[in-house]
Amino acid sequence: MEDTSENKPKKHICMGLLAHVDAGKTTLSESMLYLSGSIKNIGRVDNGDAFLDTFALERARGITIFSKQAEFSLGDMQVTLLDTPGHVDFSAEMERTLQVLDVAVLIISGADGVQGHTLTLWKLLKRYQIPTFLFVNKMDQPGTEREVLMQELKKRLDDNCIYFEAQSPSFLESIAMCDESLLEKYLEHGTLERTDIVKLVAERKLFPCYFGSALKLEGIKQLLRGIETYAPDRNYADVFGAKVYKIARDEQGNRLTYMKVTGGKLAVKDVLEGKEALHNAEGWSEKINQIRIYSGAKYETVNEVTAGTICAVTGLTKTYPGEGLGMEPASELPVLEPILTYQIMLPEDCNPNVMLLQLKDLEEEEPQLHIVWNEKLQEIQAQLMGEVQIEIIRSLIKERFGVTVDFGAGNIVYKETIQNTVEGVGHFEPLRHYAEVHLLLEPGERGSGLQFAIDCSEDSLDKNWQRLILTHLEEKEHKGVLVGGAVTDMKITLLAGKAHIKHTEGGDFRQATYRAIRQGLMQAENILLEPYYEYRMEIPSEVIGRAMADIEKRKGTFEAPFIEGEFSVLTGQAPVETMRDYQLEFHSYTRGHGRLLCTLKGYYPCHNTAEVMEQIGYDAMSDLENPSGSVFCAHGAGFVVNWDEVPAYMHLENRKRVNTSTNEEQELGETDRKKSSHAIRLQKESRKETARAEYGAIDKELAEIFARTYRSSEKTESFTNKKILPTTESDYVSGTMRKYKICTDDLNVCQGTQNYGTMKKREPVEEYLLIDGYNVIFAWKELAELAETNLDSARTKLMDILCNYQGYKKCNLILVFDAYRVEGHKAETLNYHNIQVVYTAEAETADMYIEKMAHAVGRKYHVTVATSDGLEQIIIRGQGCHLLSARDLKVEIEQVNAHLRTEYLQPQKKSRTYLMDNISPEVEEWLHGDE
Repeated sequence: MEDTSENKPKKHICMGLLAHVDAGKTTLSESMLYLSGSIKNIGRVDNGDAFLDTFALERARGITIFSKQAEFSLGDMQVTLLDTPGHVDFSAEMERTLQVLDVAVLIISGADGVQGHTLTLWKLLKRYQIPTFLFVNKMDQPGTEREVLMQELKKRLDDNCIYFEAQSPSFLESIAMCDESLLEKYLEHGTLERTDIVKLVAERKLFPCYFGSALKLEGIKQLLRGIETYAPDRNYADVFGAKVYKIARDEQGNRLTYMKVTGGKLAVKDVLEGKEALHNAEGWSEKINQIRIYSGAKYETVNEVTAGTICAVTGLTKTYPGEGLGMEPASELPVLEPILTYQIMLPEDCNPNVMLLQLKDLEEEEPQLHIVWNEKLQEIQAQLMGEVQIEIIRSLIKERFGVTVDFGAGNIVYKETIQNTVEGVGHFEPLRHYAEVHLLLEPGERGSGLQFAIDCSEDSLDKNWQRLILTHLEEKEHKGVLVGGAVTDMKITLLAGKAHIKHTEGGDFRQATYRAIRQGLMQAENILLEPYYEYRMEIPSEVIGRAMADIEKRKGTFEAPFIEGEFSVLTGQAPVETMRDYQLEFHSYTRGHGRLLCTLKGYYPCHNTAEVMEQIGYDAMSDLENPSGSVFCAHGAGFVVNWDEVPAYMHLENRKRVNTSTNEEQELGETDRKKSSHAIRLQKESRKETARAEYGAIDKELAEIFARTYRSSEKTESFTNKKILPTTESDYVSGTMRKYKICTDDLNVCQGTQNYGTMKKREPVEEYLLIDGYNVIFAWKELAELAETNLDSARTKLMDILCNYQGYKKCNLILVFDAYRVEGHKAETLNYHNIQVVYTAEAETADMYIEKMAHAVGRKYHVTVATSDGLEQIIIRGQGCHLLSARDLKVEIEQVNAHLRTEYLQPQKKSRTYLMDNISPEVEEWLHGDE
């Protein structure tokens, strides 16, 4: 007999509401609470009396700033509702809440459709694997059509978005088609069980969709009924575990730790132990004083909570958002993070030391603030998402601490990573201290963050010391050596370490570990990373050319545009720095008819590394808080050894010696250096033979073209295995004391090197320049105008210009033109004076030809490709070639021509003024624009 007693435990879920700002999320929460009987009257955001807008700042601005909790019953189900911020500036608060959800409701405005932030939320829901229901709100507004919106949901989000209110004959069939095994069951039996649908929702193979108006209470009952029927239940372990997702303070200043119990039970007076505090190697043990269950601004206290419960506890002082308690592991690093850093400007009578401590308390609640004291600039800095968050933080500081602060201009938050694999060594041995650490630093995938591993025998280093080193690796945000940005996208493996039986203390390994990372970075090829936007433009077709030109000017890339309805759509990615003030300009030239959606894509190689480094002026050698050298001991006293000399002093042999040019690791000890050098030379000779063999297998057409451009096969072989690292200031490389290399992309192509010590002249290298002909013609104003009347004349003029340029540069120049629209045309190569001109075959574009050629020879020779095609640039970079935009080629040719005039026509006028007087107005405009 079925148990109908009141003691039967209710099904419990934790449900979150997520939406783009102004989609009606808070209004929907009010409607849910009202229809479930939890509140008697529906509050309004406009009236400032919404049940979950409990803070004065939220009522004043009409937006949700902090996540809130409400409790209500839904039939036999108990629901904890979490209302999350919708504004992009408070995305970090929203993402932390996702970690404790069982199910989510994504609200979309029927009037606006899928927005940029909606796509960000969708990606986060996928990352955290949260079963999701969709509610399309504001369907009472004119112009909203359910069929059109359903098509957009399927296209922009997922094809398995299914309209659940229409119980038509095709309804079950549409659900069954979301899973092959379920489709077979449906075809066999003609029906589906409720549990089948619940399983699909739980596995994120099905996304139920509902439509209505939260303001008019339309469609809300259907949504609630669907959640009650199809929301998946969750099973919890009997062992205690909890996930901390928020830190706050009540009106009396009590510190509250918000958590979800994910296993077992939690009771008042229970003692919890933390694995470690944030950025602190020490664990902690503290007692629970009070357990609160919040609903809006009010709460009730309980003595015990079970798994699945969201609660706030007092008594814990060292917890942090994302921390795992008991059996629960800590959370991964958040995807959404601030990309701007601001100076916090204090009043003259404010003590910065006191304010720094107070701001650290605020950082507990918002860990993404990253409050730091910049010793060099003597200022407090914070990382923030945007202007709205600045206003909120300013108000909170005034309210809590009674201080009125201002914020300086925002600067981009840069990060750094490495290009090659290196072994870093750190040694710390002042008198009566001892520790040595060897770390392997390897480049990781973009967006992977820092990964840590151990490959060290316990016979050589005790397990406890190994764990301590791992803790020191994880506890700190490690600085890079280019601009002092946080290091990311790297795997760090402990290879070896050494302790002293008498003199080693825990702090010794902290020092050795930090120095090992730093020493590794100093010898690595470093890449500066900057944040990039992923954008989507919906614009009138007549301005698509302007939009593409703007994106190119802003160092962005774009896919081929396509038509969607009445608009052209352009998608791609671009640096945040160059797109910061573009929104106003975009709305101006589209006259308000366009829509620009930008979402943070991640960190990618910086487009202007040298400029950023010069602007920031960071000197890794002068950063005393992050030393790269090591401390050794001799004759009873410690002495410092510079990073480049540390390997000669270390007490342990190198576990691995890494060839930085090829990333090949070779096991070797100090006594085998001569033997190893000989082995490396043999390997290089072997690679030369392999490269020659590969050259013989190159496409016959490409081989013939390059054979005609090479001056001699002997000269070609001499450069086959040389790795060219061009500098930005001079044609020299370091002789003995290389500091570090600066790489500007994911490949072995470096933009510049920072050098110290003895300098020696670089051997001359033969260069090859591939030019996309039509791309250059239509990028240069005078050629584009000529091409409108006579394309053949424009080609000839470009060829003549390049002949002069080649005569000065002495490079092998190949000019490629499209012939893919010429029926039956075969590839044709012509010698035009001192350059080669290639006309591609039918159905082959110049892009395709250059990409094929770059793939074949890009990593063997010093090849530069001149094109402004954004997509082609990405592909070319992947082949190891250098890039030159059509604009930069124009500037260089004009300056070469001006230089020739000063040298051979008017040698008495060798000044920059004369050079500037002899360049075209177009180039002069570009140059002044850059300045």
